[in-house]
Amino acid sequence: MSQQLIDALQNPALYPHPVDGFQLIETHISWVLLTGPYAYKIKKPVNFGFLDFTTLEARRHFCNEELQLNQRLTQGLYLQVLPITGSVATPQLGGDGAVIEYALQMRQFPQSQLLTNVLARGELLPSHIDDLARQIATFHQQTPRVPLEHPLGSAEAVMAPVRQNFEQARAMLSDKSDLEQLTALEDWAEITFARLRPLLEQRKAEGFIRECHGDIHLGNATLLDGRVALFDCIEFNEPFRLIDIVSDAAFLAMDLEDRGLHALSRRFVSQWLEHTGDYAGVELLNFYKAYRAMVRAKVSLFSLAHQSSTEGRATTLRQYRSYANLAESYSSIPAPFLAITHGVSAVGKSHVAMRLVEELGAIRLRSDVERKRLFGEQAGAATGQLDVGIYTADASAATYRRLHELAAGILHSGRPVVIDATYLKQVQRDAAWQVAEAAALPFLILDCRAPDTVIAQWLAQRTAAGGDPSDATMAVIQAQQTSREALSSAELAHCKTIDTHDRASLDSLVSRIRQHLGGH
Repeated sequence: MSQQLIDALQNPALYPHPVDGFQLIETHISWVLLTGPYAYKIKKPVNFGFLDFTTLEARRHFCNEELQLNQRLTQGLYLQVLPITGSVATPQLGGDGAVIEYALQMRQFPQSQLLTNVLARGELLPSHIDDLARQIATFHQQTPRVPLEHPLGSAEAVMAPVRQNFEQARAMLSDKSDLEQLTALEDWAEITFARLRPLLEQRKAEGFIRECHGDIHLGNATLLDGRVALFDCIEFNEPFRLIDIVSDAAFLAMDLEDRGLHALSRRFVSQWLEHTGDYAGVELLNFYKAYRAMVRAKVSLFSLAHQSSTEGRATTLRQYRSYANLAESYSSIPAPFLAITHGVSAVGKSHVAMRLVEELGAIRLRSDVERKRLFGEQAGAATGQLDVGIYTADASAATYRRLHELAAGILHSGRPVVIDATYLKQVQRDAAWQVAEAAALPFLILDCRAPDTVIAQWLAQRTAAGGDPSDATMAVIQAQQTSREALSSAELAHCKTIDTHDRASLDSLVSRIRQHLGGH
C-alpha cells in the first residue's frame, strides 16, 4: 500500500509548485521524494525496536518532532508537515477529508552539496569543519538541559548501550580473533567506565546532558547558501538524543577519523572545545568515540544474516573489523606534553598551535578566548593601551592562572596541550613549566618569529577579516616588543624556534617535536 502511495505521489499535478521531475531516495525508515524545489519525506510504517512508526498517529507525531527539532539547527530547510488525504491511488497534498498519511516538506538542496560528496570531490575544507564546530558548539550551549530527575544521562544509563553493543555483536561473530578483540574492547570499556563514573555523574548534575542532535556525521551536513547546515537529527528515540554534549560531538570526530581525516577531526574537537569551554569533558572523548565506533561496527553485522555469498560475508566482516579497529585505537592515548607559544601578537602563534592540534592531537588553549570567557568583551587593547580593562596586570595574571588550571586538567586526561599566548614574561613561562613538572611531562617553548613587516601585514589582514578574539593593535605589538623578557638559558634548552612566515620552518616543526619527545 505504501509503495502504491509513493508511486501515486509522483504526479506533477498534485503539487502547488513547478516540478522539475521526480527522484526517490529510500532508506530503511523513510522515502524522500525530490521534486526540484522541494523534497517530501514520508516515514515508513516500520518497527525496529528503537523506533516504531507503525501507526498513523506515530508518523504524524514524529513528523512534527522532526520539523521542530531540526529547525533548531537550520533556517528555511524544514518547512511544514502536510497531511495527505484522498486515497492511496488518488492522493491529495493538504486536501480535505480523512488523512491517510503525512509528509514533511523540506527545501530541496543538490545532493552534490552533501559534505560526503564534497569530500569525495576533494573539496572539503578546514573552514567547513570550523563552521561545523562553531554551529555545533552554539547549539550545545543553547539546547535545553535534561532535568536532573530524568533517568537518562546517569552513569548507568550511559553504560547500558555500551554493554548492549558488545552483547549484540558477540552473538553475530564466530571468528576467534574477532571474539578476542571484542572481549578486550569490552574489558577496556568496563575499566574506563569505572574510572570515569564519578565524572559521568558530575556531568549529569552539572547539566551537560542535553537535548542534542544524536546523529552528527558528514552525511547529515550540507552546504546551503554558502555555509554548512546540519540536518536530520534523531527525533524517534529520546535515549539517542538526550545525551552528553561530548557524546554528540564525539560522533563527528569518530566519523572524520573513520574516513582517515584525523587532522580535521582534531581540528574540530579543539575548535568545539574552544567555543564551548567544556574542557572538563575532554576525558570522556575516547570513551564516547569508541562507543560510536562500536555502534557502527555492530550495525554493519546486522546484514550478515542476509548475506548468502562468501564474498558478501567477507565484505561485511571487513567493514565490521574496520570499525572495531577504530574503536580499539581509542584505548591508546597520544603521548602527552605541554607546549606554550612565545611571541608578540599577530606573529602567527595560533597557526603554529593549530599545526600541533592537527598533527599531534594536542588540545589548544587560547589566552584571547579564555580572557574573554573570564571577563567578557571590553575595550582596552583596541585603544593601544595594554593596562586597561580586561588587559590590566591583574586580569592577565588571572587569565594565565586559568590557562594553567585548564592545561593541568587536560594533561591529567592524557592529552597533550598547546597554550596559545604571548608568554612574554618569565613569571608566566615559569608557571607553565611548573604545570608540566607537576605532571612529570615534557615542556616545550615554541618561539614564534616573523619580520615586523610581515607581522604588520598579518595584523591588517586579521583586522580587515574580523572575528578574531585578539584585540591587539600595532601600538600594542610595539609595546610588547619593548617590554618582553628574553628567554633564559634554561628555557632555551626547551625551546624550538619557528619562523612563522617560512613554510619550510613550520613544516619541520612537528618532526622536530617528535624527535624532542623521543619519537612519540
